[in-house]
Order: sequence, then C-alpha cells, then structure tokens
Amino acid sequence: MPLAAHFAIAPALLDLRGEFPALPEGWAYLDAAATAQKPRAVIEAIEQAYARDYATVHRGVYARSAHMTEAYEAAREAAARFINGRADETIFVRGATEAINLVANSWGDANIGPGDRILLTQLEHHANIVPWRMLADRTGAEIDVAPLTEDGRIDEAALIALIGPATKLVAVAHVSNVLGSVADIAKIAASAHAMGAKLLVDGCQAAPRLAVDVVALGADFYAFSAHKLYGPTGIGVLWVRKSILDTMPPWQGGGAMIDEVRFERVTYASAPQRFEAGTPHIAGAIGLHAAIRWVEGVGIEAIDAHERALLGIARAELSRLNSVRLFGPADSAGILSFAVGAIHPHDVATILDEGAVAIRAGHHCAQPLMRWLGVPATARASFSAHSTEGDVAKLVAGIERTQRIFG
Repeated sequence: MPLAAHFAIAPALLDLRGEFPALPEGWAYLDAAATAQKPRAVIEAIEQAYARDYATVHRGVYARSAHMTEAYEAAREAAARFINGRADETIFVRGATEAINLVANSWGDANIGPGDRILLTQLEHHANIVPWRMLADRTGAEIDVAPLTEDGRIDEAALIALIGPATKLVAVAHVSNVLGSVADIAKIAASAHAMGAKLLVDGCQAAPRLAVDVVALGADFYAFSAHKLYGPTGIGVLWVRKSILDTMPPWQGGGAMIDEVRFERVTYASAPQRFEAGTPHIAGAIGLHAAIRWVEGVGIEAIDAHERALLGIARAELSRLNSVRLFGPADSAGILSFAVGAIHPHDVATILDEGAVAIRAGHHCAQPLMRWLGVPATARASFSAHSTEGDVAKLVAGIERTQRIFG
C-alpha cells in the first residue's frame, strides 16, 4: 500500500510543528525518546524567569523572591497534579536518574540488607539497573531479573512468580525506551504489595505520552524527567507515597533541607524539602510547569493517539522493506527500534542524517536488552507531538536510500 494511502486511513493527526522554533523546515526529528524539542511556550517561560522574574526561592523576604517562591511551588503543585499525586509527596530532582539514585541511597540503604532481593526486568534502562546493582553490592542483597515475552513485553506472569518473601523492591519501566512496550503497572503493583514489596516505576517514556495516575497504578515511587516532557534539562520529578516518604532519611546535605544546624547535631526539614539540598533549578521548575500546561492544553490522550498512528504507519511501511527487522510489540507507545540487514545502526543513522532525518543509534543505555535481542545496537525512531506524516515519509525514504548504498 502506498504511503499516502496509509495517511488517508490514519486517525486525525496533530499539527503542532509550528510551535517548535528549533525544528527547521525539512528536518525530521525522530529522537524524542532521548529528549523532546521545546515548544515556544516553554522557551518563553524560561526566558521570562531569567530576564524578568528571577530571584532565589525560600530565602528572600523581598517581594520578587516571594513571588518566585510562589511560582516554584506552583510548579510542584502542577507536577504532582499531572500524575495525580500530592505536592507534599513530590520532590524536584535533576532528572529520573537522580530520582532513582535518591531512592536507592535513602530508602534502599535504610530498608535493604543481606539476603533481601530486588527484582528488575530485562528491558530496563541503565538508570534503573546501576543504582540497584550498587545498592546490592554494598548491602549484600541479590538481584533477580524478570524475562520478556517473545515480542518484547515484560513477561508479567514470570515477574510475579519471581516475587517472594525476600523481595523488598520491584523496579520496572512503565514504557521501554527501546521497544516502546507498556507494562501493566497496576497488576505488578498488586502482586508486589501482596508479598510486602514496594514498587518503583521509571516513568520517563510514559509521562510524555500516557495519562499517569500514580494512585490508580499503585506505585510507591514514580520518576520522570522534564526534558522528555517538552521541558528543560536538569530537572525531574520523584513522587513517593507519603507514608514511605516520611520515613526516608535525607540523602544529600546542605542548605534548604535543614531545620536546625549545630556542630553536634542537625535536624532536618520535613519532606519534600528534606530531599532538596542547595539552591534548586528555579527556572527549570518554571519551564517544567510551562511544559505541563502545554501538554495539558494539547491533551495527553491526543498526543498518545497521534504517536501511535504515526508509529503504525511507520511499522507498516518498514515491514515491507526487505531486510528490515522491527523490534518490540506492534502496539508500542511511540517508539520503534529496528535493524537494516547487517548494516550497523550507526551507519544507518549517519545516512539518514544526510537526508535530514535524526534518529538514535546505539544500545540506548540498555545493554542487557541488546544482549537479549542478540544485537550490539539498534536504530531507533521515536515520535512526539510535533512529529508529522512527512517525518515518516523521510524516514522510509532514508532507509530505502541506505539499502541502495549498501547494496
């Protein structure tokens, strides 16, 4: 079926490219799973935060500092509301990597010991593997790994069977950053809690494209990064169930996270401030708030439908090309990894770049998953709210050109 025919039967697609000033005409940016481009509303909010409104927060008694503090805390309220959490459960961090490290070093050190078990899955990002490996190495805990189904989903039955009395934590990706497969978090949470284990969810790829309700999901910890959600780099969100958060000791020490400091004794602020040492990324929080407003204005369901429509078209077109191997389930969420015969993914990406198509190539910080797939790396196209039918057409044409070049 010609590409145009696929577009004719696709659901109504978003037309948002014009809101992204860093997207020049003719450039197909298909690397949103790494980082999303920023809409003008976010860029303007950050510019105004620095050029018009800037002052420190939580310290100054002058008016501008008070106003900036209100804006900073309004961003926390928005981030909490975006995932149906509460502001007093919501910590600002540098990103999801820091969020997971915070949990491992605070809750983990206080609750994990020799003989305890941590359950991960085969498809996790390194940020949801390495902190737990480090925790296991220093505490004597053990790590279990749940397998995948043939099409690249978490094998939930096998995962649930691995949860035992010694399992203290289950840590899973809501959406795989390589395969786009979506985990049944509510089902996993119920099984973990039935055995007394806690559940941490890496929501980096879910937050920009799925409606997230941490209460309905049953998560105990949920982490995501602003820069994948059309916001700035350097800031992210860690949500922790209040009953757990109140028991967690501080991780980093410094200003803003204390109650009283004496040389012989320190007392700490209540959560979430206890986990936000030092001057925060103030403009980053403002930018995140603007990104959340922008996403809510477009509609997360509309973004999800848009990405899935484009991904379906891309899968259909690429599957008809000889030697192209697609990874992951057909109903993946906005992310498509593939291989083109024996051509190295870096060569594929380089040739695509010559045709103004930007994709990711490599192991995607998921080396255990690459070994499971039996490849050193994959090429990955990831869609977003600003992706278009033209981007898909350029991707397909670029892969056809790659095949011709390599014979």
